[in-house]
Amino acid sequence: MDQRVSLITLGVADLGRSKAFYESLGWRGQEVEETVFFQAGGLGLVLWGRDELARDCGLDDAAGTGFGGIVLAHNMNAPQDVDALLAAAREAGGTVTKPAATTSYGGYAGCFADPDGHLWEIAHNPGFPLADDGSLTIPDFGPP
Repeated sequence: MDQRVSLITLGVADLGRSKAFYESLGWRGQEVEETVFFQAGGLGLVLWGRDELARDCGLDDAAGTGFGGIVLAHNMNAPQDVDALLAAAREAGGTVTKPAATTSYGGYAGCFADPDGHLWEIAHNPGFPLADDGSLTIPDFGPP
């Protein structure tokens, strides 16, 4: 497994408030389908509703006690790489919380928790190009 983080997704209580906060710090993001994407060097910072993020990782966090609100993502170049990394994580003692499947955005992704419960999404997203060094570029989604 390459040592890299492609995206950091923060589960937020109020998307508008969180977007305004980061923009007041000088960050410029793109809002797409109730998700905000910021380019942050060679990776992306994503804001998404906390409940939706938990569900996307295969967790039920209705009580607000079982999910830390942060998901790290490792983007891959091909769907079979997603399957291989999820299998390696399971073999190393992780727990697959969401088996890999085709996504609504035309990609392929699954999630695992490390032995301390930290969540990782492993994804192939053909719309988010990876450079040779593994850095990710947030695409231009067009007018807001």
